Amino acid sequence: MNAHPWLSSTPQTTTSPVGFIGLGLMGSAMAANLQKHVPLAVWNRTLTACDPLRSAGAIVAPSAQAVFEDAAVVFIMLSDEIAIDAVLMTVDPDSIRGRIVVLMSTVAPSFSEEFGHRVREAGGNYVEAPVSGSRQPAIDGTLVSMLAGDDSALDDVEPLIRTMCTTAFRCGTVPSALTMKLAVNTFLITLVTGLAEAFHFAETNDLDPDLLRSILDVGPMASAVSRAKSAKITAEDWTPHAAIPDVLKNSRLVQGHAQRTGNAAPLMEVCTALYAEAESLGRSGDDMAAVIAALRQRTRAAKGARASPYDLNEGGHHD
Repeated sequence: MNAHPWLSSTPQTTTSPVGFIGLGLMGSAMAANLQKHVPLAVWNRTLTACDPLRSAGAIVAPSAQAVFEDAAVVFIMLSDEIAIDAVLMTVDPDSIRGRIVVLMSTVAPSFSEEFGHRVREAGGNYVEAPVSGSRQPAIDGTLVSMLAGDDSALDDVEPLIRTMCTTAFRCGTVPSALTMKLAVNTFLITLVTGLAEAFHFAETNDLDPDLLRSILDVGPMASAVSRAKSAKITAEDWTPHAAIPDVLKNSRLVQGHAQRTGNAAPLMEVCTALYAEAESLGRSGDDMAAVIAALRQRTRAAKGARASPYDLNEGGHHD
């Protein structure tokens, strides 16, 4: 007998749907994979985001409150702490009693700890389940999950997580999963920023970027991330898998946690500045690989600064 009756190839036999709140770039793809295995009740602040899931058979709830009323397990994939607070303020605490609330958003560990306390005070159980990966792995169901919470709740939630992720790691008690996610993001963000700088170095030294990509793709440093982002940079394809504002948010979370715990994070300080500059250059709708725009702008500014004394001294005339 299936230990998890909601996890079935025939979800019509299940009486209680699983809830999913937050259908952004990542959440919509994750919910779509979850829906292949369980009946799903969804809600999103922008209701049109629910339409593809509605067409696939999901219940579109009229409110976040209604999701909690219908579902024993509720996944939350909202953009940030402000959005989570705003949505959960509309939910009657009595509706949380007996529910498992699974936070998949990437937020500050301190926020998650406090949020978990509120859920438990209301009589619910709380699980952290941030994921590593971007839009395409979310579509493919190949995300990596980090879990934290009580073992009994994790036993109930993990089969559901595995419909969206190929691997799930138990990290301990809250907020260890979100702290681990920040460690993972430290590597991801510095990796992609370093890759962008390598391509910028090549282009400013008149090297063939396609040749650089070929070398990197077969070398010992190659990874799925480096290959994907190298392809984006050489094609100037900025379709977002992880958008600049999301990466900036994550970079600030890492930097903020590092400041609270007193650990040095010099690379992340530079990355935070670069992604903020990329955003200010109008790249908010672009993939994180477009951070190369900030590097290009810095180079232009540096070359302009070097030219200024000559222009001033010579009256702006060039031979």
